[in-house]
Amino acid sequence: MLAGVAAPGPERDEVDRLVEAWRRERPDLDVTPLAVLSRVSRLAVHLDRARQQTFTEHGLQLWEFDVLAALRRAGHPYELSPGQLLTQTLVTSGTMTNRIDRLEQRGLVTRRPDPQDRRGVVVTLTESGRAKVDTALADLLGQEDGILEALEPADRDLLAELLRRITARFERSEPDRSASR
Repeated sequence: MLAGVAAPGPERDEVDRLVEAWRRERPDLDVTPLAVLSRVSRLAVHLDRARQQTFTEHGLQLWEFDVLAALRRAGHPYELSPGQLLTQTLVTSGTMTNRIDRLEQRGLVTRRPDPQDRRGVVVTLTESGRAKVDTALADLLGQEDGILEALEPADRDLLAELLRRITARFERSEPDRSASR
């Protein structure tokens, strides 16, 4: 580094300008949360766009991916009851029935009587559904890796831990559910 020349600081973004403006206009308030949570909100917009683009490329809607991913995560033989799918996707029973019907019409899932409960059914991921969710997930992870490309692996781990600390307290009060992938 040249003597007398300062090292370049981190790149400024729109949130920096927003925070500075609030500090100027409302010096009586601590606007520190804006520096973090406004970035989280903006990042969520970029993540939603990346997910939507990926799912569209694979002929899926978000809800379809959620149901297929829940079945895929269940492991072989890739089946769950509608009640288990409700728990993982947080929709109503009527909505889940409609979703299963639509996925079955597309050949992505099948439905059969539950051998342990004659009144129930089991929803199973078809080979076509498995191939679709697997390729969509691989492409989605590529998109999400691109979003995080500015971070080294250790920084990604640290960010995951810090966000876990924030979200854990909210999730303790919610019903048990799996992530959307």
